[in-house]
Amino acid sequence: MDLSKVKAIVTGGASGLGEATVRRIVKNGGKAAIFDLNAERAKSLIEELGEASVIYIETDVTDGLQVEQNIDDTVEQLGDINLVVNCAGIGTPGKVLSKGTPIALDQFEKVIKVNLVGSFNVIRVAAAAMQKNEPNEDGERGVIVSTASVAAYEGQIGQAAYSASKGGVVAMTLPIARELARDGIRVMAIAPGLMETPMVEGLPAAAIASLSAAVPFPQRLGKPDEFARLVESIVANPMLNGETIRLDGAIRMQPK
Repeated sequence: MDLSKVKAIVTGGASGLGEATVRRIVKNGGKAAIFDLNAERAKSLIEELGEASVIYIETDVTDGLQVEQNIDDTVEQLGDINLVVNCAGIGTPGKVLSKGTPIALDQFEKVIKVNLVGSFNVIRVAAAAMQKNEPNEDGERGVIVSTASVAAYEGQIGQAAYSASKGGVVAMTLPIARELARDGIRVMAIAPGLMETPMVEGLPAAAIASLSAAVPFPQRLGKPDEFARLVESIVANPMLNGETIRLDGAIRMQPK
């Protein structure tokens, strides 16, 4: 699929990896709907990129009825959707035991709900909309890309909830790809390593330097546009399906 023909939903599209993805879609002539809770940032992005190319619909990805309504609204405004990029997520850390006290269960549940259930929620509704599309010459009707993490494979101390949520994203990618193959919908995931996102940029300079030094090559944090470029490659290559691609400079995370 050519990015100039893309009509996308990007969750978490107002900042970080999602914002970079929206920018690349628009740069290539496509259109994007930002599903996010950060209205101020989303509207600023629309002012910059243009109302003809980007729309914003305030969305809590964990709300089933809201996602159903918002995807209906997106299809009505854009005509159809043929790409979903799930970037909405949280990374709240927490040890299972802290000074002998167990983590609050709702803290664990919230991370799972946003990162895993939220991704699935958008996938299930978007797939229903995509299956109505006219197939292209390859029989393709749409592409879905979710954001996992290297923490799905090498979670650090304090990342039990985050790793479980991202491990779930990895685990569901293949079975969903197998199921949606009948509809010509490809399903992929990207597992970023250490990236220049708002979460990381808030750390002290010394901490960022230390994290950068841990990446074998290139010895720096990944750039959000490198994530967006991988999304572009996935969209363009019809043989990429049912796989999670690590985008991490060969880093393998240590216990802490």
